[in-house]
Amino acid sequence: MATTDFKDYYSVLGVARSASGDDIKQAFRRLARKYHPDMNPGDKVAEGRFKEVSEAYEVLSDTDKRRKYDQFGKYWKQMGQPSGGGTGWPGGAGMGFEDAEFGRFNTFEEFVNDLLGRFNTPGSGSPGGNSGYSSYRPPSGSSGFGFNDFANGTTGSSKGRSPQSLDREANLTLTLSEAFHGVEKRLSITGETIDVRIPAGVTPGKKVRLRGKGQSNPYATQQRGDLYLVIDLQDHSFFTLDEDNLICEVPLAPDEAVLGTQLEVPTPDGLVKVNVPAGVRSGQSLRLRGKGWPTKNGRGDQMVRLVITPPKSLTPTEQDYYEKLRDSRSYDPRSTLQGITL
Repeated sequence: MATTDFKDYYSVLGVARSASGDDIKQAFRRLARKYHPDMNPGDKVAEGRFKEVSEAYEVLSDTDKRRKYDQFGKYWKQMGQPSGGGTGWPGGAGMGFEDAEFGRFNTFEEFVNDLLGRFNTPGSGSPGGNSGYSSYRPPSGSSGFGFNDFANGTTGSSKGRSPQSLDREANLTLTLSEAFHGVEKRLSITGETIDVRIPAGVTPGKKVRLRGKGQSNPYATQQRGDLYLVIDLQDHSFFTLDEDNLICEVPLAPDEAVLGTQLEVPTPDGLVKVNVPAGVRSGQSLRLRGKGWPTKNGRGDQMVRLVITPPKSLTPTEQDYYEKLRDSRSYDPRSTLQGITL
């Protein structure tokens, strides 16, 4: 691979080399949302940028990988020059421990694959079209996928682990329905196909642990770390999740808000009749107890936010009645504003 193939991951994310972890995370989130295939269907340029952004984040978000990447820039300039080991990697007399790690790879491709911990996701030939296979973020729309080292290997430790953690993380994107009901996903990790059961009621940021599915120890092939699937949820057209509660908005006509009415509101369990009292305000919420997100102790609540929505067009009869109401109205909604000064 030519030196021109080198990617400056800091430039890809638009951050300085001294950027903090939070700066890198914020830059990635902004760019990932901008270039995500779901936001740019059929746009190959955006898809390519999304891959670059994801690859950059995979490296720079991890302390150990970022350190290796910063050090590797020095070695990249020497690629292709003769070395003491005859492999094309920098080496020779005086080679230290870090240099010796590079020496166990035959090619640059092997080094990058190890650095990023690549594995493939079958059925991801197009955004969202995973044919029953897992949908990951970052889902690149191609077969390539990388995942991050689990931070410092402080979770899921096991006996005999090497100083460098073998645990890995990957973001698994679910629909709200999949997360609510639970789902089985089929994953392909470096050619190994496994089935994983995602329990009902998982929430964003929840980690599902797959024991023994992390990276293999290159010095002890029988030893493998764990893979942690970090849950992310797709947006839903009606529901949003707030801790254990489901939030939704239901429009009301002005006369319904004044006189009160009965509504049929969608819930995860089907339509439920809700009585709206007379005189509700726009933005006021009604609580449906036990209709929210699954928890260990049952279900959260569903909050129905009422939004008074005036009609965009009126028939002549409606226009006439609204004008009569205006002319005969005794209530002044702005009476409390009189006399207010600063």
